Amino acid sequence: MDSQVMVALALSLVGGLSTSIGALFVILCQTPNLKMLGLLQGFAAGLMLCISFLDLAHNAINSIGFLKGNLWFFGGVVFFGIIANFIPEPTLTSSLDVKSKKKNGDQGGKDIMKKHRRQVLFSGIITAIGISLHNFPEGMAVFLGSLKGIRVGINLAVAIALHNIPEGVAVALPIYYATQR
Repeated sequence: MDSQVMVALALSLVGGLSTSIGALFVILCQTPNLKMLGLLQGFAAGLMLCISFLDLAHNAINSIGFLKGNLWFFGGVVFFGIIANFIPEPTLTSSLDVKSKKKNGDQGGKDIMKKHRRQVLFSGIITAIGISLHNFPEGMAVFLGSLKGIRVGINLAVAIALHNIPEGVAVALPIYYATQR
């Protein structure tokens, strides 16, 4: 195989495997509670949004123009809104149901916690599927950019790698919280 193709594959691999760094961070930390889960998920989401707005949107507007860049951006927002309608929302049991179960001698607290963990696991699986679908075109971009020029490939690989670390946190955190493993 051509050496340029091997370098392009290696750079794509570096970008993709950096998601594991975020997951490793979650595994090495103590088991998170619900408050820490929310805090770290919010941090990961905020970091990814920051990168999208300050770097990716800016580059897209410079490359294809203000109008086209914004049309594609808001087209993506509308597309995501349509897709989000098809994802079922889990419902939480009200606190009145928990109190009534405890009065009746039922183990309501344990059942509610089990249900919360199952919902968090479902959230983690949905996030993993979404990020997996999202990472495929990123890998293609790094690969094709590397074929265009090594400098372009390295810049893309570093940007994607930094972007993928909080994605690893966003996937690993709910799954680790829900399974306690």
